Amino acid sequence: MTRTRYRLCKAESEYPCFMTCTIVAWQPVFTRAETFQIIYDSWKHLQREKEFKLLGYVILENHLHLIASAPQLAKAMQAFKGFTAHEIIRTLQEQHADLLLRQFEFFKLKHKTKSQHQVWQEGSHPQQLRTDEAMWQKLEYMHNNPLNRGYVDDPLHWRHSSARNYAGQKGLIDVITDWR
Repeated sequence: MTRTRYRLCKAESEYPCFMTCTIVAWQPVFTRAETFQIIYDSWKHLQREKEFKLLGYVILENHLHLIASAPQLAKAMQAFKGFTAHEIIRTLQEQHADLLLRQFEFFKLKHKTKSQHQVWQEGSHPQQLRTDEAMWQKLEYMHNNPLNRGYVDDPLHWRHSSARNYAGQKGLIDVITDWR
Protein backbone atom coordinates (compact mmCIF):
# COMPACT_ATOMS: atom_id res chain seq x y z
CA MET A 1 0.00 0.00 0.00
CA THR A 2 1.39 3.40 -0.93
CA ARG A 3 1.86 6.06 1.66
CA THR A 4 0.16 9.42 1.18
CA ARG A 5 1.00 12.52 3.15
CA TYR A 6 -1.76 14.57 1.58
CA ARG A 7 -4.91 12.57 2.35
CA LEU A 8 -7.57 15.21 2.77
CA CYS A 9 -11.27 15.44 3.25
CA LYS A 10 -13.50 13.33 1.03
CA ALA A 11 -15.78 15.25 -1.33
CA GLU A 12 -13.06 17.89 -1.36
CA SER A 13 -14.83 20.49 -3.42
CA GLU A 14 -18.20 20.14 -1.66
CA TYR A 15 -17.10 21.31 1.80
CA PRO A 16 -14.12 23.39 2.91
CA CYS A 17 -11.45 21.91 5.16
CA PHE A 18 -9.73 23.37 8.20
CA MET A 19 -6.01 22.54 8.07
CA THR A 20 -2.90 23.19 10.11
CA CYS A 21 0.58 23.41 8.60
CA THR A 22 3.41 23.29 11.12
CA ILE A 23 7.07 24.09 10.67
CA VAL A 24 9.43 21.21 11.51
CA ALA A 25 10.36 21.20 15.21
CA TRP A 26 8.18 24.30 15.64
CA GLN A 27 11.00 26.55 14.42
CA PRO A 28 10.08 30.28 14.24
CA VAL A 29 10.17 30.93 10.50
CA PHE A 30 7.43 33.54 10.20
CA THR A 31 9.29 36.34 11.91
CA ARG A 32 10.46 37.96 8.66
CA ALA A 33 8.34 39.87 6.17
CA GLU A 34 9.81 37.83 3.31
CA THR A 35 8.62 34.50 4.69
CA PHE A 36 5.08 35.79 5.21
CA GLN A 37 5.10 37.04 1.62
CA ILE A 38 6.04 33.58 0.35
CA ILE A 39 2.83 32.21 1.90
CA TYR A 40 0.68 34.98 0.40
CA ASP A 41 2.28 34.64 -3.03
CA SER A 42 1.66 30.90 -3.03
CA TRP A 43 -1.99 31.30 -2.00
CA LYS A 44 -2.52 33.98 -4.68
CA HIS A 45 -1.07 31.67 -7.31
CA LEU A 46 -3.35 28.82 -6.19
CA GLN A 47 -6.35 31.18 -6.26
CA ARG A 48 -5.54 32.18 -9.85
CA GLU A 49 -4.50 28.80 -11.23
CA LYS A 50 -6.09 26.01 -9.17
CA GLU A 51 -9.57 27.25 -8.18
CA PHE A 52 -8.28 27.46 -4.60
CA LYS A 53 -10.80 29.17 -2.34
CA LEU A 54 -9.30 30.63 0.82
CA LEU A 55 -12.02 31.19 3.43
CA GLY A 56 -9.90 32.01 6.47
CA TYR A 57 -6.36 31.88 7.81
CA VAL A 58 -3.92 32.89 10.50
CA ILE A 59 -0.13 32.74 10.30
CA LEU A 60 1.86 32.55 13.53
CA GLU A 61 5.63 32.28 13.98
CA ASN A 62 5.86 28.50 13.54
CA HIS A 63 2.57 27.32 12.05
CA LEU A 64 -0.49 28.43 10.18
CA HIS A 65 -4.15 27.48 10.06
CA LEU A 66 -6.34 27.84 7.01
CA ILE A 67 -9.80 27.01 5.78
CA ALA A 68 -9.86 26.27 2.08
CA SER A 69 -11.48 24.30 -0.70
CA ALA A 70 -10.46 23.36 -4.22
CA PRO A 71 -11.46 20.72 -6.76
CA GLN A 72 -8.15 18.98 -6.01
CA LEU A 73 -7.34 20.28 -2.55
CA ALA A 74 -4.77 17.57 -1.75
CA LYS A 75 -2.76 18.47 -4.86
CA ALA A 76 -3.08 22.18 -4.10
CA MET A 77 -1.75 21.65 -0.57
CA GLN A 78 1.10 19.49 -1.86
CA ALA A 79 2.03 22.25 -4.33
CA PHE A 80 1.71 24.87 -1.58
CA LYS A 81 4.05 23.06 0.80
CA GLY A 82 6.56 22.20 -1.93
CA PHE A 83 6.76 25.72 -3.34
CA THR A 84 6.84 27.47 0.04
CA ALA A 85 9.49 25.09 1.42
CA HIS A 86 11.73 25.75 -1.57
CA GLU A 87 11.26 29.52 -1.34
CA ILE A 88 11.70 29.64 2.45
CA ILE A 89 15.00 27.73 2.17
CA ARG A 90 16.18 30.02 -0.64
CA THR A 91 15.27 33.12 1.39
CA LEU A 92 16.97 31.84 4.54
CA GLN A 93 20.11 31.03 2.54
CA GLU A 94 20.14 34.56 1.09
CA GLN A 95 19.77 35.98 4.60
CA HIS A 96 22.45 33.67 6.01
CA ALA A 97 20.04 32.26 8.60
CA ASP A 98 22.42 29.39 9.24
CA LEU A 99 20.95 28.27 12.56
CA LEU A 100 17.48 27.74 11.06
CA LEU A 101 18.95 26.02 8.03
CA ARG A 102 20.92 23.64 10.27
CA GLN A 103 17.73 22.90 12.22
CA PHE A 104 15.88 22.08 9.00
CA GLU A 105 18.71 19.75 8.02
CA PHE A 106 18.91 18.10 11.45
CA PHE A 107 15.16 17.48 11.79
CA LYS A 108 14.66 16.24 8.20
CA LEU A 109 13.06 12.81 8.18
CA LYS A 110 15.28 10.05 6.80
CA HIS A 111 12.93 9.13 3.95
CA LYS A 112 13.05 12.73 2.63
CA THR A 113 15.82 12.16 0.11
CA LYS A 114 15.05 14.82 -2.50
CA SER A 115 16.14 17.74 -0.32
CA GLN A 116 18.82 18.63 2.15
CA HIS A 117 16.22 20.33 4.40
CA GLN A 118 12.68 19.78 5.62
CA VAL A 119 10.58 22.87 6.34
CA TRP A 120 7.08 21.50 6.97
CA GLN A 121 5.97 18.66 9.19
CA GLU A 122 4.12 15.99 7.25
CA GLY A 123 0.36 16.21 7.03
CA SER A 124 -2.09 19.00 7.67
CA HIS A 125 -4.67 17.36 9.98
CA PRO A 126 -7.67 18.26 7.76
CA GLN A 127 -11.14 18.57 9.21
CA GLN A 128 -14.09 18.91 6.89
CA LEU A 129 -16.45 21.74 7.86
CA ARG A 130 -19.98 20.68 6.99
CA THR A 131 -21.99 23.21 9.03
CA ASP A 132 -22.03 26.95 9.60
CA GLU A 133 -21.46 26.26 13.29
CA ALA A 134 -18.28 24.31 12.55
CA MET A 135 -17.07 27.03 10.18
CA TRP A 136 -17.64 29.83 12.70
CA GLN A 137 -15.98 27.80 15.47
CA LYS A 138 -12.80 27.33 13.41
CA LEU A 139 -12.77 30.98 12.24
CA GLU A 140 -13.09 32.17 15.83
CA TYR A 141 -10.36 29.77 16.95
CA MET A 142 -8.00 31.00 14.21
CA HIS A 143 -8.71 34.69 14.67
CA ASN A 144 -8.34 34.48 18.46
CA ASN A 145 -5.11 32.49 18.34
CA PRO A 146 -2.81 35.59 18.40
CA LEU A 147 -5.00 37.12 21.14
CA ASN A 148 -4.82 33.96 23.26
CA ARG A 149 -1.03 33.91 22.89
CA GLY A 150 -0.84 37.48 24.16
CA TYR A 151 0.49 38.93 20.90
CA VAL A 152 -2.36 41.41 20.46
CA ASP A 153 -5.26 42.87 22.44
CA ASP A 154 -7.70 42.55 19.55
CA PRO A 155 -7.74 39.93 16.76
CA LEU A 156 -8.05 42.76 14.20
CA HIS A 157 -4.58 43.96 15.21
CA TRP A 158 -2.91 40.79 13.93
CA ARG A 159 -2.06 41.56 10.31
CA HIS A 160 -1.50 37.96 9.28
CA SER A 161 -5.06 36.75 9.72
CA SER A 162 -8.38 36.92 7.92
CA ALA A 163 -9.99 38.63 10.95
CA ARG A 164 -9.86 41.98 9.12
CA ASN A 165 -11.51 40.49 6.04
CA TYR A 166 -14.40 39.24 8.19
CA ALA A 167 -14.70 42.68 9.83
CA GLY A 168 -15.20 44.27 6.40
CA GLN A 169 -11.67 45.70 6.31
CA LYS A 170 -8.95 45.19 3.72
CA GLY A 171 -6.80 42.16 4.50
CA LEU A 172 -3.40 41.19 3.15
CA ILE A 173 -4.98 38.66 0.77
CA ASP A 174 -8.47 38.20 -0.64
CA VAL A 175 -10.60 35.80 1.37
CA ILE A 176 -14.07 34.49 0.59
CA THR A 177 -16.15 35.66 3.56
CA ASP A 178 -19.56 34.98 1.99
CA TRP A 179 -19.29 31.17 2.00
CA ARG A 180 -22.88 30.27 2.82
